[in-house]
Amino acid sequence: MLLKARVRIKLRKLKYYLKGKKVTFIPTAAIHEKINFYVKSGKKALEKMGLVVDELEVSTAPASEIADKLRNNDLIYVTGGNTFFLLQELKKMGGDKLITEQINLGKLYIGESAGSMILSPNIEYVKAMDNHEEAPGLIEFSALNIVDFYPLPHHTNFPFKKVVEKIISQYESDLLLKPISNSKAILVNGDDIEVK
Repeated sequence: MLLKARVRIKLRKLKYYLKGKKVTFIPTAAIHEKINFYVKSGKKALEKMGLVVDELEVSTAPASEIADKLRNNDLIYVTGGNTFFLLQELKKMGGDKLITEQINLGKLYIGESAGSMILSPNIEYVKAMDNHEEAPGLIEFSALNIVDFYPLPHHTNFPFKKVVEKIISQYESDLLLKPISNSKAILVNGDDIEVK
């Protein structure tokens, strides 16, 4: 599993493994974002690595398509954007449970920004960064609980520097935060967790 911020990182070790593989590409978090160039950039980076990109917009796709793509494609890539909206839309059609199932079966998951934060136990810590009111159907903030820490992307990066520091100040004594800059990634392989 790879959790990352909004910049492309080099995946040299995985390059040959990934070539020709089909990736479920989920851009849902960015739907309501004014700045969303990173969606196109992410898609191009995956294609440049030789992956076949199969886009899945979970806010409009039927449950059968969501299940088919998440189960049958080789890996999952979830872009950044609004973490609350992303989680709301995944929960609506059971995408959250399917992603959890697939990760537990060993499927490679790459989460970019919001895509990384949904893997934490709960996303309430992100309220200062993302507008939770964009997800009116999200009653509570429990997330996928794949990792026991709380990824915090964009550490030291404009325009998120101040808000990330605010989150750290507010939650560092209660939560196991893992702040990463846009040039870093958190690699998770079983119990091994490494920031690169």
